[in-house]
Amino acid sequence: MPREEKKTLPSISPPQNEPTMATTPDQKVIFFDLMGTCSDWLTSILEALSHAPPHPSLTPPDQALRSLALTWRADFFTEIHARNAANAPFEDIDTTHRRILDRLLAARGIGLDAWDESVRNTLVAKWHSQKAWQDVIPALETLRARGDWFFVVLANGTMRLQLDIAQASGIPFHALLSSELLGAAKPDLKAYEKAMELVGVKRENCYMLASHLYDLEAAKKAGMRTIYVHRLTEDVGVEKVNLEGEHNYVDLYFDGRQMKGCLARGFWGVAAELIQESLE
Repeated sequence: MPREEKKTLPSISPPQNEPTMATTPDQKVIFFDLMGTCSDWLTSILEALSHAPPHPSLTPPDQALRSLALTWRADFFTEIHARNAANAPFEDIDTTHRRILDRLLAARGIGLDAWDESVRNTLVAKWHSQKAWQDVIPALETLRARGDWFFVVLANGTMRLQLDIAQASGIPFHALLSSELLGAAKPDLKAYEKAMELVGVKRENCYMLASHLYDLEAAKKAGMRTIYVHRLTEDVGVEKVNLEGEHNYVDLYFDGRQMKGCLARGFWGVAAELIQESLE
């Protein structure tokens, strides 16, 4: 019988322009909070509310619907913080949103005869469809072009929620880490520590970017560097961040509340600062 010839597989080398762990030992990662920080939830929710049937308790409509949306968001934070403090089991964020919505509507005398299941389900589903704030995508594309940054969502909620928002917003994230996936919700330190473990990046090269001070306070305790982007819809009532005093756990601050005509604000400021740091 003829001997079988040994087949030698061709060696495969990575393309020269592709970064590898060997050539990028100082890879960095920004962990992002998602809703409110990167995406504008308020515009989406107001749009959905404006298509709901009118109701006498919601007058004048513009003011009343905005108040309903902001209260829905604020009560969501109140509830998840209470659940975390009580070590309650994980709950789908859609379930939480629906329970709070039902309570708020009942307080306004809006029953199922006025806003039925279809209306309420549509409102809850709208949290899955959000657009990026105007500064987010161009700033991150500028930073991402450098090749040494990973962009990873680290946020409470379900994987499906994050997938839907990422798709609707078009934000160029590399990975999504939900509290559902991690088995821990922010501000539990285990959420931040597990996220850093999974990405395999040096702790000193891990940044947490959020528009919620409680989030950054916990991230700092976990050993991350912290970036606060101030948004109109988040931390409502916080007018000024005291970097030298009570908010000294914030390493970098950028005002993302009014961005027209100013590239030093919001995510543009973040990108400029981090690029400058890498050059020093």
